[in-house]
Amino acid sequence: MGVTGSPTNINQGTRTKGGIGESTLRPDGILKVTGEFAYSSDMWHEDMLWGHTLRSTVAHAEIVSIDVSEALATSGVYAVLTYDDLPAAMKNYGLEIQDTPVLAHGRVRHHGEPVALVAADHPETARRAAAKIRIDYRELPVVTDEASATAPGAPLIHEGRDDHHIGHVPHPNIVHRQPIVRGDAEAAEARADVIVKGDYYFGMQDQAFLGPESGLAVPSEDGGVDLYVATQWLHSDLRQIAPVLGLPEDKVRMTLSGVGGAFGGREDLSMQIHACLLALRTGKPVKIVYNRFESFFGHVHRHPARLHYEHGATRDGKLTHMKCRIVLDGGAYASASPAVVGNASSLAVGPYVIEDVDIEAMALYTNNPPCGAMRGFGAVQACFAYEAQMDKLAAELDMDPVEFRQLNAMEQGTLLPTGQQVDSPAPVAELLRRVKAMPMPPERQWESAGEHADVRALPGGLSNTTHGEGVVRGVGYAVGLKNVGFSEGFDDYSTARVRMEVIGGEPVATVHTAMAEVGQGGVTVHAQIARTELGVSQVTIHPADTQVGSAGSTSASRQTYVTGGAVKNSCEAVREQVLEMGRRKLGTYHPAWATAELLLEGGKVVTDGGEVLADIADVLEDEAVDIELEWRHRPTEAFDLRTGQGNGHVQYSFAAHRAVVEVDTELGLVKVIELACAQDVGKALNPLSVVGQIQGGTIQGMGIAVMEEIIVDPVTAKVRNPSFTDYLLPTILDTPTIPVDVLELADDHAPYGLRGIGEAPTLSSTPAVLAAIRNATGLELDRTPVRPEHLTGV
Repeated sequence: MGVTGSPTNINQGTRTKGGIGESTLRPDGILKVTGEFAYSSDMWHEDMLWGHTLRSTVAHAEIVSIDVSEALATSGVYAVLTYDDLPAAMKNYGLEIQDTPVLAHGRVRHHGEPVALVAADHPETARRAAAKIRIDYRELPVVTDEASATAPGAPLIHEGRDDHHIGHVPHPNIVHRQPIVRGDAEAAEARADVIVKGDYYFGMQDQAFLGPESGLAVPSEDGGVDLYVATQWLHSDLRQIAPVLGLPEDKVRMTLSGVGGAFGGREDLSMQIHACLLALRTGKPVKIVYNRFESFFGHVHRHPARLHYEHGATRDGKLTHMKCRIVLDGGAYASASPAVVGNASSLAVGPYVIEDVDIEAMALYTNNPPCGAMRGFGAVQACFAYEAQMDKLAAELDMDPVEFRQLNAMEQGTLLPTGQQVDSPAPVAELLRRVKAMPMPPERQWESAGEHADVRALPGGLSNTTHGEGVVRGVGYAVGLKNVGFSEGFDDYSTARVRMEVIGGEPVATVHTAMAEVGQGGVTVHAQIARTELGVSQVTIHPADTQVGSAGSTSASRQTYVTGGAVKNSCEAVREQVLEMGRRKLGTYHPAWATAELLLEGGKVVTDGGEVLADIADVLEDEAVDIELEWRHRPTEAFDLRTGQGNGHVQYSFAAHRAVVEVDTELGLVKVIELACAQDVGKALNPLSVVGQIQGGTIQGMGIAVMEEIIVDPVTAKVRNPSFTDYLLPTILDTPTIPVDVLELADDHAPYGLRGIGEAPTLSSTPAVLAAIRNATGLELDRTPVRPEHLTGV
């Protein structure tokens, strides 16, 4: 059995490589950059049909009639479905509130709402047939903002609401409202030497993932369906899909297919139910792939917001109070709006110590496009406003904006306005110090290049509109506060199944979770955790599906924390069982089996002193250890509906940015030269991936600062720019230098001390860029994104 003879010690060369703390390469990385990775839109099945969704052309209307006869008569068409063809009593779905119809019934509530489905033998046949469906609409008045939503006699977006939020909102067109009150803001206002107020607008941002919504539904012999789909949360999808199909959950088998980005936009359903309905109706596999136009209507967006803030401070720079009112436009359906309201309100104060606050946040029902989860989840909008306020206060007090923030920065032990104590490191002042201390990029770099000057370094880039005339540099700072994980009492858990066996004479671990890999690198980290805990080099990641327990959503910066915690927990249980097997089989060979702290390392069982006791393969022999366990973080609690008090969040994350911009003040063009970031990550499980996440979040925040916005007509509520021609995204030519300073201050409550990192950089990058543009131009700039006309006044 390979256990006799003198014990040896494990050395550096035989330790397990590729564990936590190393920049292990992604298993899907090469495939993705070479174009060989199979995304959900690449799936194919013999004899499959193609599905297409017909969407409303108006934002609010009664459906008078639908005539599908001409579409059904089209050669190659196998099925046309409307609301009347839905097979079950449940005809709605939703993440929390089931208010979203699978297909519109009676009326449509937003531009692009699904009305009918077509299955045909070719995608163009399906599209042409859908265009033949005749719908008679009687248009109704549209609700587009708070004034029209709450006016006397306003049209109700959802009549007869019976969800659990209706009892505490002042109007049926308000999805959810959350006040947070602590101290006495009115009394504190009287003590303030300086008071600043501001009204801000945050535009509607699209997740703009490059892989469109797509999936393949395959009917099965047992009357069920197998669905292969790009999503963020398999089990949440399953919970919503099965009732609408009239099937038990075990007959709807879901497997994750290749996901081309998500950022919150795949947390809601898109084509999942539609593909399943068509597959079950036709008895054939059905594939649906949205084009870019459809994608803009096929998923929720970031909530646009109007925010009013008031801050007061003493002459020596200490904040006295804060009042704010945040109104989020949730669009026609609830989606994640209640949770977004909870985040916006509870994080509205930012990473500052303010004892007296009066906060109100709400989300509206309107006829605008539905809005829901997007990276930052309510905290982004608030951060834009409170950081603009910090700059205003610093200017009023003639203080350095960074020093003013540091003077008021929260730290470990701070009580938040919700009454919750920050019980892990909160290095806000240190992050600001670090980002300010980074070297500044050279000014007017195009001048020093002489004849080799690259116009891409100038505002306007390759459009060649300026050669440096009127170009002014600006520098701005911002810092943000973001929660990690699901909050407000939600049962946030994950499940991991880990199997250890011998294959080809070597111990191999298999990790099986339902985690959606959407580009964040979870599959890499899970393998690293397994190598660290089980001491094996060979780790297989099983495809994510619903044959294992839920892993929760790939959102809220939670997957490494929660599903990583579940993988660690299951690995620890497997390790203990392997060690117990070793004690039972080999315990008589060496006393250390009974007395020492034992580990698995380098494919061997070793003592904590490094002494080798056995090969793992010799312990396992032909047996396998297979364990599936759930893991939960510390519980949270709901916020009080009157005061907002409660321990609502499990962890907080912090990032600070310094933006350097050059602005052509005559043409209104902006070039972001650098976006430096300092962020506390607790523990960098994969340092390379950590930097990539921080840089990606930074660019997404920059996008909403200077170019990204879905434009909705204020009169018709129709989307004006549903394409990447008119919805502008940062490209590599727009991407500045992004130096990153990673701080690792462990959170003792989290696995390995880690901190969720994906969202925090999206918060502070936006207000840092706006602050830099204000610094360059002297303009107030109270909205995102900033456009040329806002800088030139034209």
